[in-house]
Amino acid sequence: MKSFRKVAMTLIASLLICLLPSPEHVAVMEVYAAKTTQEKIDEAEKIKQELESQLDDKNDQLSGLKGEQKGLKKELDQLNEKLQAVVDELTTLEQQIAEKEAEIVVTQAELQAAKETVEWQYKCMVIRIKDMYEQNDRSYINALLSWDGLSSFLNAPDYFEYIVTYDQRKMAEYVESRNLVEQKEAQLQQEKLELDALKVEAEAQKAKVNGLISQTSKSIAKYEDQIDAVEKEALKYEKQLKAQEKDLKKLRKQLAEEIALSQAAQNAAWRDISQIQFAEGDRYLLANLIYCEAGGEPYEGQVAVGAVVINRVLSSRYPDTVVGVIYQKSQFSPVKSGRLAYALSVNKATEKCYRAADEAMAGKTNVGTCLYFRTPIPGLNGINIGGHVFY
Repeated sequence: MKSFRKVAMTLIASLLICLLPSPEHVAVMEVYAAKTTQEKIDEAEKIKQELESQLDDKNDQLSGLKGEQKGLKKELDQLNEKLQAVVDELTTLEQQIAEKEAEIVVTQAELQAAKETVEWQYKCMVIRIKDMYEQNDRSYINALLSWDGLSSFLNAPDYFEYIVTYDQRKMAEYVESRNLVEQKEAQLQQEKLELDALKVEAEAQKAKVNGLISQTSKSIAKYEDQIDAVEKEALKYEKQLKAQEKDLKKLRKQLAEEIALSQAAQNAAWRDISQIQFAEGDRYLLANLIYCEAGGEPYEGQVAVGAVVINRVLSSRYPDTVVGVIYQKSQFSPVKSGRLAYALSVNKATEKCYRAADEAMAGKTNVGTCLYFRTPIPGLNGINIGGHVFY
């Protein structure tokens, strides 16, 4: 049964090689270098750092925008207070103007009454003069002759003089009163003009403040849009960062599992190299895997990679054939990336790779019973050869 399984695995490997595309077709294929779990962790860490840096930049930008918006809101509050003060001033001015207009109306009525009084007094004087002097002086003479006694007669001219003096005095009083009212009206009109001018200034100030409020409000709204956009970007980076941290956790777990498997394999049962029967295509397959994993490494590193494959064949925890070990799921990344398939299709393995495969298949190992290799990482103890640590 065991021999049959080996033969079957060999046939499968041969079939896979036959089914590979021709060199003419694969020559244009893009070939990617295999990545170890640690290399994936390093790459993920780098991406995480970039995301953290971008998130910090967005948070700084967000903080700056919010600070500027806060300053604008404070400025808007001050403008609203200023506007309220201007509105209050306008209300006061309008009230004062209304009161002044009412005073002017009253004063104009007083002035009209004063004018009418002066005209009435003047008419009265004219009538008396006409009665005394324009009717051949008869009214005046009759008035003199109508007095009883000498004393009355002698006092009559004084009486008429008193009347004239009274008329003149009253006329002067009325004229003075009218002049005072005219002066008062002129003063009120001047004060109203001044209030009107203040109102015009206040209206202009109100329009200016309203313009500033409108402009500031638009700026605040603009910052609101910018803040919303930056917050969305920051949220996107946060989500990406969480996803990256999740991937990192998964990769670290995978690395820990690999180390644990390696340690467990050391305590498991091991086959002897003499028990292994290699198939015809094993040397070709192993040499090309060595090329993919350590083509640029020194010869000792290439032997070490071959030794890891053979160690797995010897370990009871892994398949007991070269084909089974190399094509075991998620073990050698050149298999998954397609690089091994390309190498097999054109036989990229060098003479040194074949020599390293021969030594490994002969049971030679320069890494003891190590079952894994990768780029060196802090905290991972093993055998360092070239750019790999074997553990």
